This record gives sequence, structure tokens and C-alpha cells, in this order.
Amino acid sequence: MRKKILIAFGTRPEAIKMAPLINEFKHHKNKYEVKICVTGQHRELLDQVLDFFEIVPDYDLKLMKSKQDLSQLTAAVIEGMKVVLDSFNPDFLFVHGDTTTSTFAALAGFYAGVKVCHVEAGLRTYNLSFPFPEEGNRQLTSRLAYLHFTPTAIASTNLLKEGIDPKHICLTGNTIIDALLFAIEKIEKNKYLQIEDLKQLISQERPVVLVTCHRRENFGQNFEQICSALKHIAETNDVQLIYPLHLNPNIHDTAHKIIGNVKNINLIEPLAYPTFIWLMKIASFIITDSGGIQEEGTALGKPILLMRTCTERPELADSGLVKLVGSDPKGIIDEATILLRSQKRSQSVAIQSSPYGKGDSAKQILNVLDTHIL
Repeated sequence: MRKKILIAFGTRPEAIKMAPLINEFKHHKNKYEVKICVTGQHRELLDQVLDFFEIVPDYDLKLMKSKQDLSQLTAAVIEGMKVVLDSFNPDFLFVHGDTTTSTFAALAGFYAGVKVCHVEAGLRTYNLSFPFPEEGNRQLTSRLAYLHFTPTAIASTNLLKEGIDPKHICLTGNTIIDALLFAIEKIEKNKYLQIEDLKQLISQERPVVLVTCHRRENFGQNFEQICSALKHIAETNDVQLIYPLHLNPNIHDTAHKIIGNVKNINLIEPLAYPTFIWLMKIASFIITDSGGIQEEGTALGKPILLMRTCTERPELADSGLVKLVGSDPKGIIDEATILLRSQKRSQSVAIQSSPYGKGDSAKQILNVLDTHIL
């Protein structure tokens, strides 16, 4: 009898990293009956990724509501997932990473007696405030999971130190590399109007710096400082900053107020996944507070200035490709200036050099799962 697999996610990063796993399961229909549940935690951004990877959910909880706080979202995820779990009654529930969706879908699965499989397990800063609430989420999920698919040896070691059974810790690399390879190949074979439009905006005569910022811990004064630093960088260097703005008004409104009129800063709408990959490829370097962009950007050989005080991806900080600069304007400005004035232009490196694997993580996860159902 085929084992029943439920894959649940709700945000754009989760969808990107779960897509390779979903596609890999399609090659094993004789062993597994797979259904997809999306919570809609990120509605518009999620739908773009589903379209790009040609994923059609079996369940869509449509949980996103205007001004919804974490407590409300948490309750909605648990209640919505209970209905799905009762209906499908899966043997295994796959969740990803550290979102509200992943943790509380896992909790709903735990309550239902389903074996929870955690993809991208073991990432830690051990500071519950940074990133918030993600660090708490990922630690909670580790206490609920049956199988832990870790991206690196450091992540596996973190779980071992926390008392997780080593037989249930599986080093597989990160599916973000699988997704990145898929995306690059698809972009090369197809024409995307959004990419063509962006080409018209970008100058070929000056270096391009990609900027993203969305973390809760950077809201308020921190983000005002970040914007001031970006303004200084733009006004004192022959550079073009491209900044796809997050939809959250805490970011959107402040950015337009402080840097909206700086001529060589382009504040643009959020980009579809293929366009964002293309933009990362042409950027000289990236200024961000994101987790996933650290993985994608460094796999493309891009230096990254990380606007955080700690990272759950120490492999990248140790490699020198990621430098922590926090939200202090001086740190951001100084490190950006060094990169801009360096005679060495960033060159893309082979994907195989990534500490997150060679793009076969989804296959490895399926291999592990096979051994646990024999």
C-alpha cells in the first residue's frame, strides 16, 4: 500500500525549497500518494512561485488576512491543518524551515499522530530574539519532528547537542540548490517579460547592488538607519541600487519616505522568482537581512552584507562571502564602500562549491524516507 504524504507550506521561501521535493515525489507515484497543502501565509508572493514550479495545491487554507498578528495566524494554521489532516490522514507530514506555518502545521501533525519530517532542520542562532520569531519556531519544530533533514554538518551537530536521536538526523544538503539549478535552466530556455522590463531599468555602465530588507527585528529605528546608509552609499558612489520592496507597510512606507527620491536607488515592486534569480546573477553584491538569499547569493558567488547581528548559517560567515554588518549605518557604508572600490568584480562560482550540496537534496530526502518505511 502506498504511503500517504502531506506537504505543507505557506510562504514564498518554503515553496521554493519544497518545490524540488514535490517534483521528486512525482517520480515515485508507485510508493507514495502525495497531496499539497498551502496556508497562504504569503499570498501574492506564494502564488508566483507555485506558477513558476507548476505546483497545484490540493488544499488551500487561504489564511492571510489584513493586519493579522502572529497569535491569530498561529491559531488559524492549527485549526486549518486539523481539517486537512482529518480528511487526508497522512502517514508523514513534511514541513520546511522556521515559519509560523511550518511550526504549527507540525504541531497539528504531532497532535494527529502523524510523523513530522522537517526539511532544513538544525539551523540555530540560539538567540530567540534574532531572528524573531524564526529561531523559536525552528527549535520548537525540532522537538516535534520524527525525521530531521539537515543542510550541513553544523546543523546536524546542533541537533545532536540537543539530544535528537542520531538515527533520525539525515544530512541531505539544502533543496535551495536544487531549486536554483532548476530556475537557472528554465530562465535560460524561456523569455520572461519582467526580466526584459528590468533590463531597461538597469544601467550597464555602473555596478548593480541588490538590496532586500524585511525582518521584524529591523522594523522602526533600525530600518530608518538602514535607509540612511543606503542613501549615503547611493549619493557617494557611481552605483545603482535595486531594491524590491517588501509589501509590509513597516518597510514600504519608510523606504519611500527616506530614499524614494534618490535618483540611483530604484524602489520596485516584489519580483517573481525567476526575475529575482536573474537580478542576483547580475548584481555585484547583495545587501540583505534574508536567510535564504544568503544561500542563493553565495551559491552564485556573490558577496553578501548581512544586516543582522547573527546568522543561523555560520558556514557562510566562515567562508568570508557573508559579512555581518547589523543595522549600524557606518558598518553598512564601510563594507559596501570596500566592495565597490575593490578592483575585483564578483564572479559567479560553480554551484557545486556551495556548502549546501550539489542539487540532489530532494533525491537524498526520498532515499532516506524509503529506508524508514521498509
